[in-house]
Amino acid sequence: MAAVRTRTVFVLSLLTFSFSLSKLAFSLTENEALLKVKSSFTNAEALDDWDSRSSPCVKRWAGIICFGGLITGLHLSDFGLSGTIDIEALQQLRALRTLSLKNNSFSGQIPAFNKLGALKLLLLSHNKFSGQIPNDFFSSMTSLKKVWLSNNDFTGNIPVSLMSLPHLLELHLEGNQFSGQIPPLRTPPTVTSLDLSHNKLEGEIPDSFSKFSNESFLGNDRLCGKQLDRDCSSMVAESLPQPAVEEKKESANSDGHTKLAIGIGVLVVMGILIIAAFTGRKKDTDDDFSILEKETPDEMIPVRVRSIKKPAEGSTRRGFDSSRKGSSHGSKNGMGDLIMINDEKGAFGLPDLMKAAAEVLGNGGLGSAYKAVMTNGLSVVVKRMREMNKLGKDGFDVEMRRFGRIKHKNILAPLAYHYRKEEKLLVSEYVPKGSLLYVLHGDRGACHADLNWPTRLKIIKGISSALGFLHSEYATYDLPHGNLKSSNVLLSENYEPLIIDYALDPLTNPNHAAQAMFAYKSPEYIQHQQISPKSDVYCLGIIILEIITGKFPSQYLTNGKGGTDVVQWVLQASSEKREQDLIDPEIASNTSSIDQMVQLLRIGEACIESSPVQRLDMREAIRRIEQIIV
Repeated sequence: MAAVRTRTVFVLSLLTFSFSLSKLAFSLTENEALLKVKSSFTNAEALDDWDSRSSPCVKRWAGIICFGGLITGLHLSDFGLSGTIDIEALQQLRALRTLSLKNNSFSGQIPAFNKLGALKLLLLSHNKFSGQIPNDFFSSMTSLKKVWLSNNDFTGNIPVSLMSLPHLLELHLEGNQFSGQIPPLRTPPTVTSLDLSHNKLEGEIPDSFSKFSNESFLGNDRLCGKQLDRDCSSMVAESLPQPAVEEKKESANSDGHTKLAIGIGVLVVMGILIIAAFTGRKKDTDDDFSILEKETPDEMIPVRVRSIKKPAEGSTRRGFDSSRKGSSHGSKNGMGDLIMINDEKGAFGLPDLMKAAAEVLGNGGLGSAYKAVMTNGLSVVVKRMREMNKLGKDGFDVEMRRFGRIKHKNILAPLAYHYRKEEKLLVSEYVPKGSLLYVLHGDRGACHADLNWPTRLKIIKGISSALGFLHSEYATYDLPHGNLKSSNVLLSENYEPLIIDYALDPLTNPNHAAQAMFAYKSPEYIQHQQISPKSDVYCLGIIILEIITGKFPSQYLTNGKGGTDVVQWVLQASSEKREQDLIDPEIASNTSSIDQMVQLLRIGEACIESSPVQRLDMREAIRRIEQIIV
């Protein structure tokens, strides 16, 4: 009996060993896997450079994204491909995280992409896929952040597993034949970009979609809810015959529903605006990402307004209460002056600010910031700074008026200021899109999607142009900017960069400047406590690397925890001649511009040289950047 058991165990061991060998025999190298994928396509002429004699990462095969020598992305949009898709071969690409097959001619049932459980991005828009998607199809794809299935011919219900993805940020299903009710989103919802329009959906829009506008749901005739200004109960009544005598009453009810829906819509919009005010620019003294609670009214400062051209009467209305009892700088009743230095947006006074709704935006290294929306529609940011006692009142006024005269499309000039010995207020125009830091790292909606290669190059060129102006205008300063980082670059509606918090080093207490300003994290200050205009060049280099790689620099953090040490990462990759691997996969699909991206990456590398002597000067850095074209 014992001999039989022994023989059985031996046979099972042989079978297990044989099975392991068979698995090993069928495993493929990444080159072989890609060539197997290619062989499953028809019309694959665009992939002619996929050759067994070369490496996909070294030779930069078309549509292949690599990181650290591993294939992380397959971006084959607009390649005119059709045929089948060999999922088993794709499974051999162990590091694959992004798959884009947009604008091709693939057809039939959706392939078994759910076997690629580590995918974060799946883009299948503008193909000819059809049929129903199983309800549990996405259950194993819990890493997915972006799913675009738009403009195909999918039918049946939207899979519940799709709406339940824990990290989903973007979902686009428009232009299909999806029917039935919309499954609710996972709570709390993570989705920031949504389009379910032009399908055959019906029923009431779930509450979890309340933050999305009607554009996300248009073209679904049987869908109802407040977003569409379509009452669900009235949709049922529409199918029933109604007596003529009731028509007038029904019309009145319809008007009532319309007014109610509009009122709700206004409340929703207000809610979104408030949320945006708190999340649009997430800043604190450590990592630029945390959100502050609102400060109490007694944390504010009493101010009154005086214009440069025409002094206004001092207001006796209570404004921001002082947190420093007994302080009375500026007038007998403790009110200071809010002095207009730039009337480009029109003059405004204390009464305008008092009528405005004030909200906390956040807290940065130089102080806290608030947003105020005035009745005339002008939105402003009020920055409150306490560590600016390096100059007296007259010297501070000279610097502020100099700021007010700045005319450059990439520099946000302040509108007004308030001076008090203990603290200062600086008032600027509010920029709704927020900071580059937020759009690049915090937002994963439409704004982030717009950060393609041409837009990123435009942002870098705008930043360098602004720095060139400051280094000319403030040529005698050690730090013409002093605090350049992505949280201090705002983005206009057309993604034109607007730099802020510049030329404040001469105004700021030295000890606080060394703690709060990013130029003081340059190698020359850390090692020798020295700063110079080339410290600004170092900051420019960091922001270039941040934009090209898409990584949040650990250099921004005071505790050294989190982010990516972009300096060491880039220097190591450069020494190994693999700069291409550093490029953000979200722009690397633009393969025709890879050389320009690498060229810009090398300019950023030349800006972060540890020795200021070897580092580029600002003029040369700008010249090289301007030579790069899309």
